[in-house]
Amino acid sequence: MRIAPWSEDDLDLLRRLNAPEVRAHTGGPETDAQVLARHERYVRFGDTGQGCMFTVVLPGGVKAGSVGYWERKWRDEQVYELGWAVLPEHQGRGLATEAVRAVLAVARDRRTHRWAHAYPSVDNPASNAVCRKAGFTLLGETEFEYPPGHLMRSNDWRLDLSARRPAPPRRDRSSGQLP
Repeated sequence: MRIAPWSEDDLDLLRRLNAPEVRAHTGGPETDAQVLARHERYVRFGDTGQGCMFTVVLPGGVKAGSVGYWERKWRDEQVYELGWAVLPEHQGRGLATEAVRAVLAVARDRRTHRWAHAYPSVDNPASNAVCRKAGFTLLGETEFEYPPGHLMRSNDWRLDLSARRPAPPRRDRSSGQLP
């Protein structure tokens, strides 16, 4: 798995990620006009210096999801927020955790903000597990506005980007697979 900066060619992926089962914890599917506007923001975003959206790419070039980081003000401090989505047919294989770790490395290398946060719904066990596995610390529940105009109950997960980089995941020497 690798991450690649979002490009004009990723609109079809974004439309596929707009499915009810993928957007169940983030306000539900958007209209096509909203998806097009989001795609344009993602394409331009990497040039702003405020973060970047990426495509999650599997061997062979298969696009499996998205991951990104962006600046936000949280509790009077500038931090990075992270978000991700994986297509249903690729869920449950650890791709989201791998993608989050990869984007954390990009954000860490920027040396701009100390903290990265993620705010998954308290009702989304898979995304909360991604946070735990990627090394975030759970600070507790909070009300979080997403989508704009809608408050949701979220967990506030935080990771110190200035801390020593975590060791890469162990691989089983006989199979090359993650344990």
